[in-house]
Amino acid sequence: MSEATAILRTGRKFDQVLQGARSVFMADGFEGASVDDIARAAGVSKATLYSYFPDKRLLFMEVAQNECCRMAENVVSMVDDTKPAREVLTIAATQLAAFLVSDFAQQVFRICVAEQDRFPELGRAFYEAGPQNGTRQLAEYLQKAVNKGELVIEDLQFAAEQFSELCKVRLWPRSTFGIQSSFSEAEIEEVALQAVDMFMARYGA
Repeated sequence: MSEATAILRTGRKFDQVLQGARSVFMADGFEGASVDDIARAAGVSKATLYSYFPDKRLLFMEVAQNECCRMAENVVSMVDDTKPAREVLTIAATQLAAFLVSDFAQQVFRICVAEQDRFPELGRAFYEAGPQNGTRQLAEYLQKAVNKGELVIEDLQFAAEQFSELCKVRLWPRSTFGIQSSFSEAEIEEVALQAVDMFMARYGA
């Protein structure tokens, strides 16, 4: 990344552009989101918007990556490696399950699927920032738990992906197919606890 690019990606207006774009993409989808609407929502000129992102696809990818990184950082900040593995995994499962059925995650997923033939890079960007980044960080934690003798895992990456899939049970298909649009804390917690129970039954030392 060049110094000029790094400068352009900082500052109040850059944050305004991301927030404005996020709100418009959420409301109108990728195809329906216009540059005029994004600039208006961000409170900047079109020239300013284009100085940051000359392509709407780049802006969408930045919004998706920024949100996924924010979510990952939030989970990491809540994790205490000194706590028992079950406690740490329960926090991770609860946060992940809630994120997966959030309006943002569901909208981005739909956009990526709808645009995958024309713009496959959108899906790749979201996958790398979201699922791939999340399982990588989880695998790093699992390694620490293995080193402490709390878990017994041979394939850390595979186990991390299994854990993520367990957090989707019931919630993800109902949300994705429009069967249910909102979920209570109790529903999310139940799935999270069940996910951890099954994971620990398989990998607990």
